[in-house]
Amino acid sequence: MSSKITIIGAGSVGSTIAYNLSNNDLASEIVLIDINKEKVEGEVMDIVQGTSFRNPISIVAGDYEDAKDSDIVIITSGIARKPGQTRIELTQTNVNILKSITPQIVKEAPNALYIIVSNPVDIMTYVFTKISGLPENQIIGSGTLLDTARLRFGLSEHFEVAQKNIHAYVFGEHGDTSFVPWSCADVSGASLDDYAEMMRHLGKEPKPLDKAGMEEYVHKSGGIVIAKKGATFYAVSVAVCKLCGMLLSAYDSIATVSSVMHGEYGIEDVAISTLTLVGPNGVQGKVPLKLTDEEVAKLQKSANSLKEVISQIEL
Repeated sequence: MSSKITIIGAGSVGSTIAYNLSNNDLASEIVLIDINKEKVEGEVMDIVQGTSFRNPISIVAGDYEDAKDSDIVIITSGIARKPGQTRIELTQTNVNILKSITPQIVKEAPNALYIIVSNPVDIMTYVFTKISGLPENQIIGSGTLLDTARLRFGLSEHFEVAQKNIHAYVFGEHGDTSFVPWSCADVSGASLDDYAEMMRHLGKEPKPLDKAGMEEYVHKSGGIVIAKKGATFYAVSVAVCKLCGMLLSAYDSIATVSSVMHGEYGIEDVAISTLTLVGPNGVQGKVPLKLTDEEVAKLQKSANSLKEVISQIEL
């Protein structure tokens, strides 16, 4: 596959995405851009020296003009939350960074599909949609793709079944107000309760599923990793590379990514994650999965929490 992917930001997440891309066949060209020239050059040198074990690929430490003709641009720039810093302060700082990046990259790659990874990702996706001037279908926030992966891992461990057989999702913001629409969760077409009963007939004894505990696991996983090793970047980079694969495929896929809502579930003018049809033409629209009234209320609450933050920042 011949495609060009540009990554803005060579921190832990951006450089790990570049490394993962260098080990698969999604891209023939990778451009890594960062304000810290020494850092980005070092990252590229380290990555490119391992590519002798694969088919030839171009990886460069570049500037914005090197992003010309990119098929995908991934934005990871931003800073982590500092001790004592409020969520609003962090959001404004990262929004300001995005506002400085956007005109420079959009000028060079106006036809690319953009994946927003920078946190808070839903707000950054919304801001980029508002300020970039690009059609909305070209803009995809990584959203709860990682949260969904964490959920499926947790359920896989619980039921002792391969993650590929689990269809369960995390909706809402990539944050504390996200939730699992359990009414739609299944294992190979069977509801979680039905699957547990089926396993008992096969001589297995799955433990009762603590749904609240599983949601807490999803919510707190990132914080636990950060407390133990300082940052999270492996799992999110795999999720983003998976999303790149969806965007470069021949057919559309369905994923929990963040995009601006236009009345779905009674929600307007905010970017949030629900099931979304994505593919070579970017975002094709939200998939109208039937939720319970309680689940719709949770989604609306999550959207309102994001709107409250947006109302307090300067776009």
